Amino acid sequence: MNVIITGATKGIGKATVEAFAEMGANIAFNARNEADLDGFKKTLNSKYPNQEFHVLSTDMSKKEAVLKFAEFIKGSWTKVDVLINNAGIFLPGDITKEADGTLESQIETNLYSAYYMTRAILPLMESKGHIFNMCSIASFMAYPNGGSYSISKFALLGFSKVLRAELLTKGIKVSSIMPGATWSASWDGVDLPKERLMDAKDIADTIIAAYNLGPSAVVEDIVIRPQLGDL
Repeated sequence: MNVIITGATKGIGKATVEAFAEMGANIAFNARNEADLDGFKKTLNSKYPNQEFHVLSTDMSKKEAVLKFAEFIKGSWTKVDVLINNAGIFLPGDITKEADGTLESQIETNLYSAYYMTRAILPLMESKGHIFNMCSIASFMAYPNGGSYSISKFALLGFSKVLRAELLTKGIKVSSIMPGATWSASWDGVDLPKERLMDAKDIADTIIAAYNLGPSAVVEDIVIRPQLGDL
């Protein structure tokens, strides 16, 4: 099984790499920080010596970089089973107060990266392929300080629904994952009890469960929240 995961050295992305590695998958993943990538790959190679791990430092906000990562993968694989568009950035703020360019940066990273990555990889996907787009509860509800982040995540959910409609007769599944507050780098330094936010592993396990369904079923939308509710 060949799996691609973008934005994968922290939080949900990292937990998802670890979950698929446990299943015996070969994994191609990226992030911006090359040192983080190399360190994570070294750990995976040591733990799973018989599997392939391909990494490339990538700024997913840049179309050229996204396409370069896709070409990098094509240099090793002719078939992809799972694509997880996880790369994203959260810049809080109000639409009327956020800095000029905030919308562009959120759209480029949170939407365009998934759009260009999917288009580039689809020729390598066959029947039973599965695409997961990492949306958010911000994809279907507005909340204070959501600003352009929420706009970008609404758009990503729309992209997922269009993609699902286009690919359903081709045997390629599309699932939108919409987590609430989850422990990740975005929450570093927050003084809250561990149980108040979800563990990234819970999101990864949910993705694995959706992937393991039979070929005649697909989970289109998954909303997963902390037991105590949204923050």
